[in-house]
Amino acid sequence: MFNNLTVIQINVLLASIIGDGELTKLYKGSRRKNSSYREHFGDRQREYREWKAQLMNDLFYITHKSNSLRSASNPLFTNLLGLFYNNDGNKSIPATLLPYCNLSHFLAVLYMDDGSLSITAKVNHNNNKIYITPHIYLYLQNYPSLELTLLKNHIKKYFQIDLKLASRKDGHGFILRTTSVNETFSFLNKIRNVSDSCPSMFYKTNWNYRLQQESEKWKLKLPDYKLVVSSSDRWKNYSSYEIKRLVVLKKEGHLDKEIANLLGRSYWSVVYKLRELRKLQLL
Repeated sequence: MFNNLTVIQINVLLASIIGDGELTKLYKGSRRKNSSYREHFGDRQREYREWKAQLMNDLFYITHKSNSLRSASNPLFTNLLGLFYNNDGNKSIPATLLPYCNLSHFLAVLYMDDGSLSITAKVNHNNNKIYITPHIYLYLQNYPSLELTLLKNHIKKYFQIDLKLASRKDGHGFILRTTSVNETFSFLNKIRNVSDSCPSMFYKTNWNYRLQQESEKWKLKLPDYKLVVSSSDRWKNYSSYEIKRLVVLKKEGHLDKEIANLLGRSYWSVVYKLRELRKLQLL
């Protein structure tokens, strides 16, 4: 089916169709015998589309007047049209093609097409610190939950990234996202060998670049505050055994840093847990 495409090009193509791309439909009376590929973009993403076109060699080209990435008519796209679009003409995720999507190029292009690196911040004025938490979002709400679950399971199997369904008001009501800091960094590390070659998308893909942007932003707002990346274990639930040991260690006079080392927790995880226990009058 994929003719002379390399495995990298297959992964890029399938991710692009699931993402921002569309296959042109064939209408009665049209002179065209085959479908073609089309993908519109804004000026900010022009360099990314040029990067994608280079990966696809002669299959894709850019028309600057209409800001679109295109292809000529091709039997390949006619075959894919029947797999990617249902009887109602809506785009779907074909289960039969997902096994081809096994390179980090697939995950990288899908994310750069429809993803976002979202950062939430909590300011602690008591210790002059700003805790930031990064999450990956894949805005694929144009697909129903069953198809997103299919894609989610595929990503977990082939890339060891455990995305979760999250509700959304538009489309079919669901998107995919990471729910822990560790999973977010695992995702970025998984695509890094691909995304590092596309600097124009570093605001999504390169954590050091994005962290620098966040630092500069917060320096203007709160110059005397320190920016801290939240750790997943800060929020992880404590077992009943850990709570009992935490209470005993604190009553024995151990410092919070010592307790953190003994429990294998971060310092701030222990601080917040002790504060919670005091409110509950358990300490």
